Amino acid sequence: MVPGASHPKDPMTDYDEQSFKFLTENSADMIFRCDFTPKFTYVSPSSLRLLGKAPEEFVGLHPSSAVFAEDIVIVRKHIEALSKPGAEPSNVAVRFFHKNGSLVWMEVSARTIEDPETGQPKEMILVARDLTERKKLEDQLLAMAMTDGLTGLANRRAFDAELERQWTQVASECSQVSLVLLDIDHFKKFNDEYGHLAGDDCLRVVGAAVKSAVRAADVVARYGGEEIAIILSSTDPSQAIIVAEAVRKAVESLNIPHAGNPEGGSKVTISLGVATALARAGGAIRMPESLVLSADKALYMAKSEGRNCVRKVMMMAAPSKPTEA
Repeated sequence: MVPGASHPKDPMTDYDEQSFKFLTENSADMIFRCDFTPKFTYVSPSSLRLLGKAPEEFVGLHPSSAVFAEDIVIVRKHIEALSKPGAEPSNVAVRFFHKNGSLVWMEVSARTIEDPETGQPKEMILVARDLTERKKLEDQLLAMAMTDGLTGLANRRAFDAELERQWTQVASECSQVSLVLLDIDHFKKFNDEYGHLAGDDCLRVVGAAVKSAVRAADVVARYGGEEIAIILSSTDPSQAIIVAEAVRKAVESLNIPHAGNPEGGSKVTISLGVATALARAGGAIRMPESLVLSADKALYMAKSEGRNCVRKVMMMAAPSKPTEA
């Protein structure tokens, strides 16, 4: 070759580039090329259909600029892992910004292209597929799995998960959480007198009344049978009693006939137990199980002291579970 002359193009490389562009420009998925600066160096035309943005609106930008803030850490970890020699292809689900301001769930499959001479990562090829409909279906299925079929309230599974989550937050902040347990007074007698279909209707109506009487942030769940639980985050004992009393009055005001409940004026009433746990250094009570037991104890007190009333129990819990011996 004459010194200073340009290198002839590798026909295979030229063919590969043409094939790549043909595939990407006819793909329903979004396809990105990204260097390890990192910034986008190529975006396929499908970006206009999927995200309302032309390819040139992405080129030169950091990948994290295209995704929702909460998902940026996922993107950065993904890029870090791919930048290592021998990195395996991987998949993540993140939310991209649409030009209209909405969020679009995308599944991103990524693989590294290595420099054939050095073996070092040269660039990333990313394929993004719209997951919006699948995520909607997953969310619907999850909601169904966490919802009581009869009352429409959260179910026991959802209650357990939420109480655990709330206690984790309480422990980290050394704050407090309250729990209300309630059940319908003499509900067995109600079923015996009016039948189980009427009993189911009663549970639905009571559940709706409870839900309407609490605050938007409070979690209402069917705990089991005719028992309903209410988780009151960041709520002290006095506030918890106010919420519980509002719930009691809401159910009483329904004026549902109940001949087997003379203590409640022959109408449907409820008894409520309230427990508040304060996370404090030096506390030794195991949580969150003990909060449920304490609320149940307070509920028993309400039943034994005439029903259609609210009783409470205070407790101090350790900010974390004690180490097993």
